[in-house]
Amino acid sequence: YGYKVHMVVTKEGIPVEYTFTPGSYHDMQGLKQMPLNLPEGSILYADAAYTDYTIEEMLSDDGIRLLAARKANSKRPHKPWVEYLISIQRKRVEISFSDIAKYLPKTIHAVTENGFLIKLIAFIWGYTLDRMLKL
Repeated sequence: YGYKVHMVVTKEGIPVEYTFTPGSYHDMQGLKQMPLNLPEGSILYADAAYTDYTIEEMLSDDGIRLLAARKANSKRPHKPWVEYLISIQRKRVEISFSDIAKYLPKTIHAVTENGFLIKLIAFIWGYTLDRMLKL
C-alpha cells in the first residue's frame, strides 16, 4: 500500500495530529485533512511541499502560523534566518518519523488496506505513549 503520513508534533516530538493520504496525493491534501485543533499562537514548521499562501492566510486568521520552507523561486521568500529556523525546527518532525520507523518491522502483514492503516496507527500511538511517559 502506498501511503504518506502527515503529522503535527510538539516541540518535544509528541504527535498531536496525523493523517494518511495516498502516496500520489500532494502533501497539502494531508494538511487540509487535519482539523488542526491547536492553541492560538501555534507555529507549524513544514517543508516546501506545504507552501500554500491561501492556507497560510487562513491559518493566520485562526492565530496559527504556518512557516513552510520556500523554494528558490518563491513569490514570498523568507529571510535567511527564518529559513534556518524552519530547517532546525523541522528536524524534530523528521526525528519523530525516524523514531517511529524504528518500531516498525521490515514488513507489515495486512490482509486489507484498513488493516494496514490500523497497524500504522497502533505504531504511532505506541510511539506517542512512549514519548509521553519519558517527559
